[in-house]
Amino acid sequence: MKASRLAAAGTVAATAVLALSAPAFAHVSVQPEGAAAKGGYTVVDFKVPNERDNASTTQVEVNLPADHPLASVMPQPIDGWTVKVTTSKLDKPVSAHGEKISEAVTKVTWTADGKGIEPGFFQKFPLSIGALPEDTDTLVFKALQTYSDKEVVRWIEPQKEGAEEPEHPAPTLALSAAAEGGHHGAAAAEDASHAEETADRTTEAASAGDGSDTTARVLGAVGIAVGLAGVAYGVLAGRRRTNA
Repeated sequence: MKASRLAAAGTVAATAVLALSAPAFAHVSVQPEGAAAKGGYTVVDFKVPNERDNASTTQVEVNLPADHPLASVMPQPIDGWTVKVTTSKLDKPVSAHGEKISEAVTKVTWTADGKGIEPGFFQKFPLSIGALPEDTDTLVFKALQTYSDKEVVRWIEPQKEGAEEPEHPAPTLALSAAAEGGHHGAAAAEDASHAEETADRTTEAASAGDGSDTTARVLGAVGIAVGLAGVAYGVLAGRRRTNA
């Protein structure tokens, strides 16, 4: 009886722990694919889990930070979803990387063509963004998650330093320190040029190697043929002497 009671109590406790921890895993979040360095470009994934048992997520809206507008925002096509990019005029033009920006992408909306994100599943929504600001350590993206029953969950609450995590935290991207060498755009272009040049050299070397290899094979075949002819002549000559 004691063992049964202990087992039952353990089950209840485990269920309570899971119930309390579940929301922490169900938040809409954003993570970079690699580094998210200040002044650079990166691809970020907005991870959207389905929190409901009886409804699917049919629309995801991500609002980009207006206080740190991004000059370049490009979504990646996703099967089963239609994407809309909204560009707006900024209330006040800002300077970024030596350029004045008066318009920027302020919102990206994905709408499901079919069932969307069904219960028990999640979906990633990638965006290529840049250049990342150099005067802040984080970017906050407010997100709205719409379900098939018309319920809208607003992931818009900022995380305050030293405070507990809010019930519906806004996806927040942490930025790392800028890499050495200044702006990443120029560095990326230089790296691409260097890679292309290296590829050309490799192709030329491979072509030259192929030519040398072909010549060597031809000479080797000729040598083998001459050797075989010599061996055959020696055998025939030996037979003639023996018959004599």
